[in-house]
Amino acid sequence: MNTINEILNKKGKEKITMITAYDYYTAKQVDEAGIDMILVGDSLGMVVLGYDSTIKVTMEDMIHHAKAVNRGNENAFLVVDMPYLSYNVDMTESLKNAGRLIKETGAQAVKLEGGKRSVETIKRIVELEIPVIGHLGLTPQSVNAMGGYKVQGKEEIQANEILEDAKLLEKAGISCLVLEGIPENLAKIITKELSIPTIGIGAGKDVDGQVLVYYDMLGYSEWVPKFVKKYGNTKENHINAIKQYIDEVKKEIFPEKENIYKAQSKIK
Repeated sequence: MNTINEILNKKGKEKITMITAYDYYTAKQVDEAGIDMILVGDSLGMVVLGYDSTIKVTMEDMIHHAKAVNRGNENAFLVVDMPYLSYNVDMTESLKNAGRLIKETGAQAVKLEGGKRSVETIKRIVELEIPVIGHLGLTPQSVNAMGGYKVQGKEEIQANEILEDAKLLEKAGISCLVLEGIPENLAKIITKELSIPTIGIGAGKDVDGQVLVYYDMLGYSEWVPKFVKKYGNTKENHINAIKQYIDEVKKEIFPEKENIYKAQSKIK
């Protein structure tokens, strides 16, 4: 299984690949494909649980799904999101929740959002010897404060704030930094300034790695952001398969001979 040191050592040598997973079979698929890192993201609230944001996701949701992912994963470095209000509210609860995610799920690191406001929490979690992945830019748990899912760091003042936050998070002890929804030139500067890997999602090419949501890249989602490339049309394939099943049942084509059990002798 990939370790945090192996991920750190990829910076400047090879691009890091990360994808989300929320269940056993998805984890098996992405792991067998050779992904470097799996993220059990709180995006599961929107793509699996049907919520309109990540805010409603609970610790219990994250633990339940991360345990399933861990059972399907053999090689990828496993990261789990700390959900909204599970950190930065009370330090004791923050540490307890980070510990639960590692202990109960088998994950190797936790990810949490925010810059300056998260520094002290990150320091304490790292002191517990739990690797932490940071997250700056478009941070979905702050969607209400941001006024929607908007690109961050377009203006010079905000760009400088994000850069400063990135340096503070590295100093606090994060192992990697996710940069979401920021201009490519800002991501490039941050990547050069930091000694730890940066992983982009809507942050251009000049980062140390990329992450995408499984359901977005395979064509399940109704709408996806500009930064998503669809690598498949799984939703359409699945619907067509289900339609074929319905049609064959209606026309009594299924089950066929090979799908039917036969008795060894006549039943009286």
